[in-house]
Amino acid sequence: MRFHLIDRIDALEPGRAVRARKVTSRLEDHWRDTGRGPEMPAPLVLEALCQAGTWLILITTDLRRRAALLSVDNVSFHGPVRPGDVLELVGTVESLNDETAVLSGTATVGGRPVMTAEAIMCALLPADELEDLEATRLLERRLTRGLPEVAGAR
Repeated sequence: MRFHLIDRIDALEPGRAVRARKVTSRLEDHWRDTGRGPEMPAPLVLEALCQAGTWLILITTDLRRRAALLSVDNVSFHGPVRPGDVLELVGTVESLNDETAVLSGTATVGGRPVMTAEAIMCALLPADELEDLEATRLLERRLTRGLPEVAGAR
């Protein structure tokens, strides 16, 4: 991942679900003024959810497989994300095998839904061909700091 839209993984159940967050800051470059003040572009909210899903796959497979987005069947944006908001991301696995994964999820701010996505289909690729695994392990430790040891990763 070249840019990171996940600050922390709050909960993870390998092969099943992830809960993560992004604390937004006015200092980030992505804000767009829509006439109602600065807002996070909707595609970046979806990207944040996809990054949470990627971490779910990486950790589930002990950093052997990485998700690469193929398609999203249905995505709905319900409201803005503004500087200072905490974007809460929940992703669940609908199906998972050695070659593909399908996830669905939601993004909320203060309990208010800002996006829902269904049937996020991903190809699972060898992680060592896409990333420096040592750098990925370091980032995983930073993101999951404080979580109990993840059991059940395959």
